[in-house]
Amino acid sequence: MAIRKKVTSSEEEFIDNVKESLDDAEKLLREAASSTGDKATELRESAMQALRRTRETLYDTQDALLERGRRAARVTDDYVHDNPWQAIGMAGLAGVLIGALICRR
Repeated sequence: MAIRKKVTSSEEEFIDNVKESLDDAEKLLREAASSTGDKATELRESAMQALRRTRETLYDTQDALLERGRRAARVTDDYVHDNPWQAIGMAGLAGVLIGALICRR
């Protein structure tokens, strides 16, 4: 339960960070559109930096999620190799439950 709250909190924090960064970039680009000369160039560069930060955050999150997925797959594979009959039983039970749900419709 605590892990789920931690994950949900991390997801919300990540989404808030991305939204904030994109809002900043959008605001800077709007200001750049109404400005001219060096100020417009400076605002566009600031917007591009905000977009780069957002992209880096997305890539970092993607890497973290891929690593979590790999770890989960590795743990599952180890469990199946250590407990093959339990894994077969769980897979069979899941198949029966899915079949029962499909037949109800």
